[in-house]
Amino acid sequence: MARLEDTSAPESGVEARKSSKSPDDTISEPDEFRGLSLYEKKALLANRELDRHGMGRYQWCIWFLCGFGYLLDLMWAQAFGLVVGSMQAELGFSDAQSGNLSSSFNAGLCAGAFVWGVLVDIIGEYSTLARALRLVMHRLETRVYKEKAYMRIGRKWAFNLTCLFSSAFGLGLGGPSSYNAILVLTAFVGFGVGGNIPIDTTICLEFLPQNRRFLLALLSIFQPLGVVICSGIAYGFIPKRSCSADLKPCNSVAAGVACCTKDLNMGWRYTLFTIGGITLAVFLLRFVAFRFRESPKFLLYRGQDAKAIDVLEKIAKFNKIDCQLSLADLEALTNEDSSLNTEDGSKAILGAGKAQATASFWTKLKIEMSRYKLLFSSWQVGRVTILVWIAYIFDYWAFSVAGFYLPQILRRKNAAIDVSLNETYRNYIIIYLPGVVGVLLGTLMYSVPVVGRKYGMVGSSALMGVSLFVFSAVNTQASNVGLNLMEYFFQSMYNAILYGWTPEVFPAPIRGTACGAASFWGRLFSIVAPIIAGHILEVSLNGVLYLAGATALVSTLAILLIPIKQMGAQSY
Repeated sequence: MARLEDTSAPESGVEARKSSKSPDDTISEPDEFRGLSLYEKKALLANRELDRHGMGRYQWCIWFLCGFGYLLDLMWAQAFGLVVGSMQAELGFSDAQSGNLSSSFNAGLCAGAFVWGVLVDIIGEYSTLARALRLVMHRLETRVYKEKAYMRIGRKWAFNLTCLFSSAFGLGLGGPSSYNAILVLTAFVGFGVGGNIPIDTTICLEFLPQNRRFLLALLSIFQPLGVVICSGIAYGFIPKRSCSADLKPCNSVAAGVACCTKDLNMGWRYTLFTIGGITLAVFLLRFVAFRFRESPKFLLYRGQDAKAIDVLEKIAKFNKIDCQLSLADLEALTNEDSSLNTEDGSKAILGAGKAQATASFWTKLKIEMSRYKLLFSSWQVGRVTILVWIAYIFDYWAFSVAGFYLPQILRRKNAAIDVSLNETYRNYIIIYLPGVVGVLLGTLMYSVPVVGRKYGMVGSSALMGVSLFVFSAVNTQASNVGLNLMEYFFQSMYNAILYGWTPEVFPAPIRGTACGAASFWGRLFSIVAPIIAGHILEVSLNGVLYLAGATALVSTLAILLIPIKQMGAQSY
């Protein structure tokens, strides 16, 4: 497959140019540089260069490829909610055990959000893991890269490996006939998928021009599209290739009695095979069809200024314009020793610049683990960090319960009013399609300075919770479709703003870690949520709805308490 970018070697690279000025020649810095660390000054110059590019070809490619990561995130999450009923009919597990499927997926998502979120901020030069990953990826390459013998984990490799990991295990999900084996594979799929949101938001933010940051929120449009595609796949396979309702699982009847066999119930397996194939296709697009360049801000933070300029030049070439930022521009900034502290005396960005370029592996590891302290470096930062975590915890709790159990609840409610399985799966498409409009509305609110972001999140999360409470009180086909549609519409709107806003509130050196940590806490609590909801489901359908609605409102409260000045500042 041809690459989208010209991959010919650069003619001469970027040559270091030292300033000809004597030490006595002092140039006053612009006011906008005052109080900034050296890294932040360089990041500001990189922002200006990318702003000058606008939404070039490279930026659009990055945006779409990151969007496909969002698409996979909810495509897989929705798949398990759509297949669990047919899976239960064949394998015979109880309602309480059904929650284990969602919990396994969320356990993988939790681990993935944490591990990939940290890896996206880490450079692992000369490490055993780095060399092993480079060997594997090198064998998959279509040509030999003429680079140094070490490899960075960072943005580039995490961006590709998440999709490779989830596709490898996802393609095997439809094979086993044991529920325990399915749970194990589901966890590994979740591990790969779990890195998509923190990685894709981080990468997209660092390449988008400042005046196009609303496109971060618009990334979430791929999530309802993923759900609609998943629902369409399930609609095509499950109603026509599922056991009839009167057949019991084969492990619960005597030998020779008609039961729900694998051959009669292949619909859910075909659904998972197809989604695994789509995941593999996304990996091939990211790794084969497009040449992703490491983030310039990531390289600047690592003290690799020449490589950052080289990347910016290659991006400019891909966009068919000239790069106007040079290495000399970076060297002309205030020397590092006088820029280690900001004007208010606070500590410099952790381990930036030469500290990264010259430190040993173990020193770097200590620096990376110490980056979590920056999330609590002051009362204000610590307050925002905690509130963001609470918002994510209860948002993930609400939509993991809703996403997994609402299809089952709707299926059972429809069966009680004689709505066919075919109509039910058709209704899923009707319910989830308006989520696209919800994301567009969220993006519109996100583009409204300061106020639109906060109160857009407050209103949408509150209405998401209200719709779940109302759904518990009615049972007609029209109301079931309407209220499920309302819940998913406002869920999509809320997450569009939340996912777009979160990375911009943290600086680039800890952006991936901060987003990964928030996603980690959300995923962690979404492991417990389906187990609790599964036990409630054995007693009451409405109890599950009350649980999801109440937690959505807690997320609303957390957003209300976040200071409004945190909405929409310059991102470094």
